Amino acid sequence: MSWQNYVDQQLVGSGHIIKAVIAGHDGTLWAKSNNIEPTKEELVKLSGSFADQSNLAMSGVHMGGEKFIYLSGTDNVIRCKKAKTGMHCMKTKQAILVAVFEEPAQYPQVASIVESLGDYLISLSY
Repeated sequence: MSWQNYVDQQLVGSGHIIKAVIAGHDGTLWAKSNNIEPTKEELVKLSGSFADQSNLAMSGVHMGGEKFIYLSGTDNVIRCKKAKTGMHCMKTKQAILVAVFEEPAQYPQVASIVESLGDYLISLSY
């Protein structure tokens, strides 16, 4: 399956995610939905933020020109919010997955979708 298929079928195709991005840790864009334009700088900053999320509470997370408020995270997950929109990000061995969703979709639904795909990619050494 191509990277674009993962975005189109697994993420946006779930019906819960409205925008999605898959990129390398270096900020190289692998695939994205048509309605988001992340910059390399945004992707590199996000990728580097998983190890130390302490600065995100003040700076937020920027993606596709939008600023999201940092909510919480772990070593491989970052959760953010902006009004009725949420963003769930996951870091795998080589990639970062970004999923943006709107209410009525909820974090547990989106987390399950993103993290299932992320765990699958990890199992393939991505």
